Amino acid sequence: MLEGWHEFYAVLGTGSAALVALLFVAVSVGASALTPARASATRTFMSPVVFHYTNILFLSLIALIPTQTPTIFGLIIGIAAAGSFVYSTVIFVMLCRSPMADLADRLAYGLVPFGAYASGLVSSYLLLTQSVAAGLDVLAGAALLLLVVNIRNAWDLMLAMARRAAHISESSPPPPTGQG
Repeated sequence: MLEGWHEFYAVLGTGSAALVALLFVAVSVGASALTPARASATRTFMSPVVFHYTNILFLSLIALIPTQTPTIFGLIIGIAAAGSFVYSTVIFVMLCRSPMADLADRLAYGLVPFGAYASGLVSSYLLLTQSVAAGLDVLAGAALLLLVVNIRNAWDLMLAMARRAAHISESSPPPPTGQG
C-alpha cells in the first residue's frame, strides 16, 4: 500500500527528527529564556512545535511499517489525528487568550495545525472506506503543511529567544574587566 511512499516518509521523518534535535540544542543554549514566569509562553509556543514535529515523526515511522494494511493504518492515523486535533484546539484557545500572540501566531501555531489534524481525520476516514489513494494524498498534504508551518514556528521561536537574550545583555551592567 505505501510502497511508492517509502522515500517520502523516510525523508519526512528524518527531517522532523532533525528539527526536533535542533530545537533541543537551541533551547539548551537559550535556557535562560525558560523561566517560571515564562512557563505559559513555553506551553503555548514551544511545546506545540515539539509536539507537531514528534507527530510527523510518529506518522512517518508508522507509514514505514512494511506490513501495513489500509485499515490498521487508517485506525492508527485516526486515533493520532483525533488526539492531536484536541491538543490543537486547546492550543488555539490559549493563543486566542494570549496577549503575546498576533494574527500570524494564531494562524501558524493554532489554526494551521488544527486544519492539518482535521485533514488527518479525513485521511483516516478515506483509508477506512477503502479510498486508499485519496487518503494517502490527503495525509501527505497534511504532513507537509504541518512540517512547513512548524519550520516557520521554530524560526519564530528562535528569533524571540535571540531578541530576549539581546535585550537581557543590553540591560545588564557590563562585566568587570578583572583589573583591580
